[in-house]
Amino acid sequence: MTNKSYFYGTGRRKTSIARVQLQPGPGQVVINGKPMQELFARQALQMQILEPFRLTNMLNKFSVAAKVIGGGTTGQAGAIRHGIARALAEANETLRPILRKGGLLTRDPRMKERKKYGLKRARKAPQYTKR
Repeated sequence: MTNKSYFYGTGRRKTSIARVQLQPGPGQVVINGKPMQELFARQALQMQILEPFRLTNMLNKFSVAAKVIGGGTTGQAGAIRHGIARALAEANETLRPILRKGGLLTRDPRMKERKKYGLKRARKAPQYTKR
């Protein structure tokens, strides 16, 4: 570990972008100035955010301060998870293979497909009538 006071990672998912700072500390997770439980009430999303720590056995060793913009709650949780994983890889290079194997360092490329003209949605066509 280096002498830096914090480690930084940028995470992205759908249209959400998270800027994550990790500091050695008691394990508090603060997102946009509020505790994680306040912003993400669903337990599944909280578990998703903490997944990089659980995978690397680093739970309660780092405090997280994140700023996240854009998208909805699921996309934001995924972006924060991606940012935490990148910051952990920066903090300790030996964790990189574990995070890579868990698929946490790979940016999820899936985006919402754009609507095309002549269609109702991206792929849904208007109902066909023969007569």
